[in-house]
Amino acid sequence: MKKSDVVHVLFRSGLDKMPPRETGEAFAPTNIALCKYWGKRDAELNLPMTSSLSISLDQKGATTKLSLLHDKPHDVITLNGKEVALDKPFAKRITAYLDLFRPQKNWHLQVDTTLTIPVSAGLASSASGFASLALALNDLFDWNCSKRNLSILARLGSGSATRSLWHGFVEWNAGVQPDGMDSYGEPLTVEWPEFCIGILMVSDREKKVSSREAMQRTMDSSMLYGNWPKKVATDLVILKQSLKVRNFSLLGGVAESNALAMHATMLSSWPPICYFLPETVQAMHKVWEVRGKGLELYFTQDAGPNLKLMFLEKDIGKVKVHFPLMEVIKPFVLSS
Repeated sequence: MKKSDVVHVLFRSGLDKMPPRETGEAFAPTNIALCKYWGKRDAELNLPMTSSLSISLDQKGATTKLSLLHDKPHDVITLNGKEVALDKPFAKRITAYLDLFRPQKNWHLQVDTTLTIPVSAGLASSASGFASLALALNDLFDWNCSKRNLSILARLGSGSATRSLWHGFVEWNAGVQPDGMDSYGEPLTVEWPEFCIGILMVSDREKKVSSREAMQRTMDSSMLYGNWPKKVATDLVILKQSLKVRNFSLLGGVAESNALAMHATMLSSWPPICYFLPETVQAMHKVWEVRGKGLELYFTQDAGPNLKLMFLEKDIGKVKVHFPLMEVIKPFVLSS
């Protein structure tokens, strides 16, 4: 099944029409996975091998503005105010996504994306980018899509984008159907105002191995990957229970273990994939050291060198003593 088939199932008809509005705009937060998505059962539709669970960061993400072009035979793509050549990977992904919704090729858009996070540095820039693009298209066309269907549409651009349509904790149901109609994000009814994330930037440079490439290489060559789905199934149950009873120690420990297990599968791939930099490892050891002295502090790491620290609001001052440069995010304190 192709992405265009999924779009046809969701819309049935009406995609041949011109957008009824001149502009559309939307913001979507980035999300940090506490139980990781690593591996696809269908690469075309971005269907995951396992379910996953994340926390959205309201203050960080992507804003996408769409403007209908009347005098251009092609799209115009900008990122943080700078035009991106259409032969660049970033622009190619966006135009290919837009092609899903314009079978007649009779309209083009200016796509202006503004990110408050670095691109391709392990901070889920693609997730927030494609989620905001799906939301902006919904605004432009007046689709009035449900969040569930928008989650499916966002997934066609980037797997993790399926979790970036909501604030707070979000579970991505892996699903089993070949067409992916049961693979979408769902917000959890959990509010935890004391829960904090500390973004510890080690490097904002674009990573040499993309998440997509690393994921496929891991599945193809890692001898440890066979146990990954079992690890996720167990971790997901424990994480959801820890959220239910507000057990921070349990949540932090499982999330950290899950991240390290994911990176272990990458390290056992061939050629091996290592997103750690010396500063990453140094920060890990610092976390373990201060936790050993009684401070409730944990970390998670995605496909990049940067760490996201997890701690409670009451410990912000103590954590800052050890990591003075981290940026504190309170996911349940929405930005104005």
